[in-house]
Amino acid sequence: MNEERKIEIEEVEEAVKPPKARVSESFERKRDYLAGFLAQKPEEPAPVEPRGDLYEAVIEALKEIYDPEIPVNIYDLGLIYDVEITPENHAMVKMTLTTPHCPVAESMPGEIELRVGAVPGVGHAEVELVWDPPWDPQKMSDEAKLELGML
Repeated sequence: MNEERKIEIEEVEEAVKPPKARVSESFERKRDYLAGFLAQKPEEPAPVEPRGDLYEAVIEALKEIYDPEIPVNIYDLGLIYDVEITPENHAMVKMTLTTPHCPVAESMPGEIELRVGAVPGVGHAEVELVWDPPWDPQKMSDEAKLELGML
């Protein structure tokens, strides 16, 4: 164990350059397996009908959600301003609340997003809460007005 280590030093004028890589003339490049895949054009998605089956299913899901203060569903109450189904089957819901100080202002959009996202065929649901135009009782459906004794 007490062997003495020796360090040898060699002086050189310059380092030897490694040989360059050469490709022989007989080299044949293999066919790129992605060439055919990349040459294919993507299929155009079928246009989504603005009032198709998925749209109707989302509307039915919205009609199952009730305002906790008013015994009418949020769709007939006029809180839903727009429902859009994208070609990828994502649902975009634009809604409002009766007032900005509504007790469910924080929880209602999340509840709607979960309920709409659970509709079979919907890929992703997104809810946008807007305050313009403000909600007023004129936005209610006749059924809601009848239920509340306003007709």
